[in-house]
Amino acid sequence: MDSRLTLEKRIEAELKSYDGTMCMYADDFHGNVISLGVDEKFETASTIKTYILACLFDEAEKGKRDLDRILTVRPEHAVEGSGVLWALEPGASMRVRDLAALMIIVSDNIATNVLIDYLGLEKINDCIKRLGCHDTVLHNPIHFDRYEKLGTTTVRDYASMFVRLAKGELIGREADRQMIEIFKKQHYNSMIVKDFPPVYMDSDNTDDILIEVASKSGSMDACRNDGGIVYTPYGPYVLVMFHKEFSDAMYYPAHPATVFGARVSRMFLDQFLALEGRFVL
Repeated sequence: MDSRLTLEKRIEAELKSYDGTMCMYADDFHGNVISLGVDEKFETASTIKTYILACLFDEAEKGKRDLDRILTVRPEHAVEGSGVLWALEPGASMRVRDLAALMIIVSDNIATNVLIDYLGLEKINDCIKRLGCHDTVLHNPIHFDRYEKLGTTTVRDYASMFVRLAKGELIGREADRQMIEIFKKQHYNSMIVKDFPPVYMDSDNTDDILIEVASKSGSMDACRNDGGIVYTPYGPYVLVMFHKEFSDAMYYPAHPATVFGARVSRMFLDQFLALEGRFVL
């Protein structure tokens, strides 16, 4: 029996008192993967937008879609929830690349529906499978009053997207670089970075350790999800955490899923920094 206080044991102990189910996948790019429930199916919520973005850039890379094409928001794209386009009248027009940025940075639901319409739901699902994510499906556009399910995925599939992005092996080096820059501007970093020391996140106040995160989160009544690439002076690592089966469906900063996810994320950060770029010696 291994008597050492491993990172896995610390995470297991932390989750003993958690009212819910958390699955996770972490990769330090040095052959160390720490995972839990990698094949468990989860509602994607807005994490499905990561897959849509990848499929958009894949189609653009092949010359089948144009990132500078102008698309128009139509009444059938309208939906409540996150984003800013709901505040505009239907008829607003903008470039595909700008809709993609809104879809990720402020998780804009209307921008997402415009892009699903532009790409085609079947084409998106074909692309997702082609990218190797065989447990991920986009079921419907975002219309909460019409459909119960948006998407299904696993932490293994979601982590694989960011692992390949970090390596420049998802779509192509330039396309991957552009997507990472979009993910770095993402506003909803409520779980991964919640417990990070603020000084690590502010380039104006540190000459030592500066942390950047390229991520995409997602929340619905049934889930709280987050995942992405954490960039440190010792290199990057990927962390994905999905939550479900908790008793409290309300949205608030101190939700148990967010609190426990943040604690686990801080454990990974501390271990990675202490071991100068690894989860395990």
